[in-house]
Order: sequence, then structure tokens, then C-alpha cells
Amino acid sequence: MAYEETAVIPGVNMQDLRLKGFRVHELLPSVETPERQGRRDFYKMGLVNGDMTINYGGQLVDIKGTALFFVNPKIPHSLVRSINRTGGYACIFTESFLLNRDLQDSPLFRVGDNPVVPLNTEQTAFMTGIFKKMLDVYNADYPYKADLIRNCIALVIHEALRIQPSGTIVPFKNSATRLTHLFTDLLERQFPIEGSNEPLQLRTAQDFATHLAVHVNYLNRVVKEVTGKTTSALIATRIIAEAKALLQHSEWSVADIAYALGFEYPAYFNNYFKRLTGSTPNSFRKV
Repeated sequence: MAYEETAVIPGVNMQDLRLKGFRVHELLPSVETPERQGRRDFYKMGLVNGDMTINYGGQLVDIKGTALFFVNPKIPHSLVRSINRTGGYACIFTESFLLNRDLQDSPLFRVGDNPVVPLNTEQTAFMTGIFKKMLDVYNADYPYKADLIRNCIALVIHEALRIQPSGTIVPFKNSATRLTHLFTDLLERQFPIEGSNEPLQLRTAQDFATHLAVHVNYLNRVVKEVTGKTTSALIATRIIAEAKALLQHSEWSVADIAYALGFEYPAYFNNYFKRLTGSTPNSFRKV
């Protein structure tokens, strides 16, 4: 059963986006935009000009001036504050739209990497030209527009990597930081859950330690050292976030959600959810 999103993206025809697999549009200026937290099964990259703060995977990231931004749908994100934004452009696309797996696995879309690439005047002019071209092509009747826009997306990503090489995006200070990054990346790659026929495989600290080929005590120690939180707490937080998203934005039964999240019995999931949130899944869904 595929996940169905109920939230909309302002100014975007969601049905059209799903059918075509991509969408290019202009960002309108906005001031004091309210926080909009959502789960969206689309990649997004854009060119923005202004001052704003976004919550990306639990980390606040500031955008000042003109910058490129890249959003991975597997990472929870929201716009926290928008001040004096003067507009820009955005390109939204599905995972299947990009035929090149290397682009999907680009550091610009990976968990833990900075999603923002600041631009100088020359770089801004170049990137603005690319986004304008994509918008013109998108609105035209050119029969091969999808191929041309794929090429433009690839050009934007490679230029962004040239401006801000992946090796400088998230410098690992030591092996503990690197292992924590690998753990976080592995955790996030399991989401979003697409169906109960492919349940969550890694649910415990031991599961992750085995997959990463380290002792569970070492994994627990370095994750706590780097994040200040236990491995189990981080796993539980992410599982609960996924459970809430499915309860709010899908028509799956509680039993289907339980199985999808790796619980052998729905009762186990009910107890787990209530212990961590204070309410039962059914009660949360009705709110």
C-alpha cells in the first residue's frame, strides 16, 4: 500500500506533480510564513533570495542572501521563519524521475549534510539562468521537456558540489562523529515506510551495531558522546515520528502500521506508542 500525502504545497497541483514526476515553479515573496511541518515524498531543490530559517532533520539551518537548497523527503523538515524573502525558484521531483542513482545519492541529499549552498553574485546569475530555463521549458510544449529538465537538475547538483565540495560539507572531526553520521544515515534511509509488506528491519541498537560491524556498547557510547542522546532514544524518536505521520496522513489500519514498523503484534505497538507519547494510536489519530 503506497503512502498518500494529504498536505499540499502552496501553488502546486499535487496530482499533476505525481503524474509527471516533476514540477518547476516560481517562489512568491513571503513574510512571516507560518511553520509548515509535513511529510512529502518528493525531492526538492531551489534558488532562494532572502533571510529564512528551516528545521532540517532537527537542525536549524539559516539561509541569508542568495542560496541553493536541497531537500530529501526522508528527512523531516519545515520552514520555521521567513523574513524579507524576495522570491526565487523551486524544482520538485519524484525519486523515479531521476534516472541516475548517483544524483539521488548526492551528498547534497544525504542525511547529515548541509542542505544549503550560499552563492556569490556570479554564481547567482548562472543558477538563475538555469532555473529560468527550466521554468520556460516546463511551461512549453517541448516533447522532451522531462529529459531536458533532468539534465538541468544534474547541472545544478554538479555545480553546487563544485561550489561546495562534499568533503567540506560535513567534516568529521573524529571516528565517533563519522560512526554517528553513518548510524543516522542508516536510520533515516529506512523511511518513509511504503507498505507493511516490507517492515522495518533495523529497530534496536544491536541491529544497527551488527549492520555497521561494531560492538553495540561502542555504538551506544559514541552516539551518546556526539548527540547527547542514547541510540535507543534516537531510534524510538524516529519510529514514533513515522508512526505519527502514518496515523495522520494515511488510511492504514493501526495493525498495518504496527507491522510496517516491525512490531510482531499490534498490541506491542499500542503499548510502545502509549508509553512514548502518552496516548494510544487510535486516540492520536482522532485528534
